[in-house]
Amino acid sequence: MNRYKTILATVFFLLLAVLSCTRDDLNFEGPSQLLRVSADTVFLDTVYNQVRSETYAVKLYNDENKDVLIPEISLKKGENSLYRINVDGKSGTTFREVLLRKKDSLYIFVEIAPVANAPEAIAEDFISVKSAAGTQEITLFSVVRDAEFFIQSKTNPNILSENTTWSNEKAKIIFGDLTLASGKTLDIKKGTKVYFFKNSSLKISKNATLNITGDLGNEVIFRGDRNDPRYDTIPKNWNRISLDENAKLTMNYAKIFGGTRGLELNQATANIENSIIHTHQEYGIYAVNSVVNAKNLVMNNCGEADFGIFKGGTYNIIHSTLANYWDLNPSLPALGLYATNEFNNGTSPEQGALTLNIRNSIIYNKRENAVVFKPTSGQVFNYQIQNSLLKYSTNAGFNFDSNPNVINSLKNEDPKFQNYFAEKMNLRLKDDSPAKGKGNVSVAATVPLDIVKISRLVKPSLGAYQ
Repeated sequence: MNRYKTILATVFFLLLAVLSCTRDDLNFEGPSQLLRVSADTVFLDTVYNQVRSETYAVKLYNDENKDVLIPEISLKKGENSLYRINVDGKSGTTFREVLLRKKDSLYIFVEIAPVANAPEAIAEDFISVKSAAGTQEITLFSVVRDAEFFIQSKTNPNILSENTTWSNEKAKIIFGDLTLASGKTLDIKKGTKVYFFKNSSLKISKNATLNITGDLGNEVIFRGDRNDPRYDTIPKNWNRISLDENAKLTMNYAKIFGGTRGLELNQATANIENSIIHTHQEYGIYAVNSVVNAKNLVMNNCGEADFGIFKGGTYNIIHSTLANYWDLNPSLPALGLYATNEFNNGTSPEQGALTLNIRNSIIYNKRENAVVFKPTSGQVFNYQIQNSLLKYSTNAGFNFDSNPNVINSLKNEDPKFQNYFAEKMNLRLKDDSPAKGKGNVSVAATVPLDIVKISRLVKPSLGAYQ
């Protein structure tokens, strides 16, 4: 008897559920007014052939005091669209009889997945929302570019084994590590964009050469694969560009941002001009016993230090701005410059002689100190700081005052950048900056134009910007 009661109760509740659902369906009507939308245009990330975009969202709102039935939500170009939408957890191009309760909202998720070999073009389509109240259209907009892929796999070590030139005709997208073989040269021309997937790197082998030749307004860009501007100020989207022993780098008008380390130099030589390196988890430049000549270099927003020098080497930093306003992890030191004779190779410390010249430059941060020198007893640690502005405290590892190696320089004076926040990256000087007109004229003559090609031959200012 109890068994029959249980069965009857189960049947009763099932019938009640079915009837309730049917009743609700019958209560849904066509909307008597247009639905409110969160945006009438959705701008998607720039994408590359065969690579899906991020997922974007737009919301439909039912402001009426009744449940409504939307006859159709669809992509105007249908199956020929490069876009796909997701409504109520289902992906496709057309959805019919979509239910939306009173005073409720509905997400429509959007992504674009362009076909192979798509030329650079504007991809446009529309989400069409049709009802008795009328047809509404939400514009979808994205730029689609052709790209060249370099994909490391178990069967493909991803090595450039011949001299290679990259131009801006196609974006370069790197999965895993791409390695330039020993003794070979990679030339990267102005306007080229190089994108790295998570943990990916460009490796320049021993005795190889990397030439990066950009121009003002047509820089060579190295960044993570996400084009959305919010990723411009997020580090660790990719790994690094590394140069091995006796490798050579010539870099002019490049931008490197969003990695773990920007440049990693291991007994390499680098000539860097008119370039911006910012937003890296550890270092913008990590140099081990290397030779670096930097002119009109701008750096900012690196967790450990903008510029880290280990195991000595030779470094000339001229008319450069090393600011560091890192605020993502306050436990990291966020230095402008760190220099030491020592390097730990993982098993034992190694030492090297160091020569460092800082001229007509700014090294500044929002911490107590922007510069730390850690010389090793018995090792050569030569430095000269000339006509420069430093954020300095007594734990810097050297004396600022009454030091013959510190010449005509300023300490702890706010350089008054126009906007130091990483998303603005405007480290130009305000008119009343104490760094204005304080540069050494002879030093300025060796770098006669600032990073935006303004002459600095008269009353040169400190840093990369006149």
